[in-house]
Amino acid sequence: MKRGKLLNAPLSALVARMGHTDEIVVCDAGLPIPAGPERIDLALTPGTPSLETVLGALLTDLVVERVLLASELKSVSPLAHQALLDQLEAHARDQGKPITIDYLSHETFKIRSQSSKAIVRTGEVTPYANLILCAGVAF
Repeated sequence: MKRGKLLNAPLSALVARMGHTDEIVVCDAGLPIPAGPERIDLALTPGTPSLETVLGALLTDLVVERVLLASELKSVSPLAHQALLDQLEAHARDQGKPITIDYLSHETFKIRSQSSKAIVRTGEVTPYANLILCAGVAF
């Protein structure tokens, strides 16, 4: 049996396949998911699982060097925005490496998501609660 904290087999396999600068989208329940990237759909009911919960699970195994957020998140969902920043800041401390945070329009975000390795759909229903995680290196 796996010893790590990330028990979901598709998520664990995804993290194991990640290389430097590969990208994973973690999205709310409404983001359109294009054909192409692997789709890992975790949504059960509105709010379950939350984006924060799924992100926390991924961060137990993933080194992150950059995160892309929709610029609309700051004004439309400021509490969710701050919660994500706090979670990412804590992860940067834990991994001992900084995380660059960049913003792009929601439309550009959707286009960028087409080239990600995978899109992980949560049950999150907060507007614009989507992010792209760019993998770093563990050494």
